[in-house]
Amino acid sequence: MLRGIAVFTGKKLIRLILLLATVSMITFTLVAMSPIDPVQSYVGADVMRVGAEQREAIAAYWGLDKPFAERFMMWAGALLRGDLGTSMIYREAVTKVIGERFMHSVWLMAFAWTLSGIIGFTAGAAAAVRKGSWIDRVITGYCYTLASTPAFWVGLLLMMIFAVWLGWLPVGLGVPAGMLAGSVTIFDYIRHMILPGITLSIVGIAPIALHTRQKLIEVMDSDFILFARARGERGARLFFRHALRNIALPAITLQFASFGELFGGAVLAEQVFSYPGLGQATVEAGLRGDVPLLMGLVLCSTLFVFTGNTLADYFYRIVDPRLRLEKGARR
Repeated sequence: MLRGIAVFTGKKLIRLILLLATVSMITFTLVAMSPIDPVQSYVGADVMRVGAEQREAIAAYWGLDKPFAERFMMWAGALLRGDLGTSMIYREAVTKVIGERFMHSVWLMAFAWTLSGIIGFTAGAAAAVRKGSWIDRVITGYCYTLASTPAFWVGLLLMMIFAVWLGWLPVGLGVPAGMLAGSVTIFDYIRHMILPGITLSIVGIAPIALHTRQKLIEVMDSDFILFARARGERGARLFFRHALRNIALPAITLQFASFGELFGGAVLAEQVFSYPGLGQATVEAGLRGDVPLLMGLVLCSTLFVFTGNTLADYFYRIVDPRLRLEKGARR
């Protein structure tokens, strides 16, 4: 078993290294081809007071005057030494900027990921068990509607209802405006996280619920379920003993594989609510040509999505014993 885990981990590490290298080259190329002038974005409002010599000095300081290949090799060499560079926007180390915003995004996505997984799985199972009833129609109608609804529109709607009209929750930001860091409580963090978290979870419920519903309908019509019913098994015993494991497999895979969509949705939600996370930093870095910060965030998001896919593969092998049997048979 340990040998199998070592081989599995080794293959994943090789794939991760190749993936990071490919993503780095593609991202660096796209940024270099972007029409955004990083020097002008760096200068900002003082662009009219900065002369040509100063612009050249700024470009030389950030290495923007060098050819593309040389800039990429300099960045890659620094990365191998553990240095992601300095952000042009925040004038701080990229690792520090990412570290300050990392926990905000992690808690936000963890909240939305857990909520969407639990509600989606439960709703999909309920719709399949009550196939053709009004419960099934309501759940599927909800899912089909939200599957085509942009996350930012849902966020604006929730903000309008719960923050503007009812005044129950704050409009945005990660903490109350004007409050000292030492005075911010956990309750303040939670209140500011509720609306963007619900926005992400509402949109994420639909694919899990629809896949779970379809899979459970197929399982309930299978021969082994008919045999179990013939032996007198009904209701919850039939579901938990025979159907749960079979519908858990696609649900687990889809849930962990949704890390990419989760990060993409977080970008939109954080922009709508001005939430200080990695998503908002990614948009700012892209719009203002902050190459070091953007590259660091791209690598961070790639690692995040790859981790989700790897966990999905690993838990799939744990839940489904057939994969382990096939592996043993090949040996």
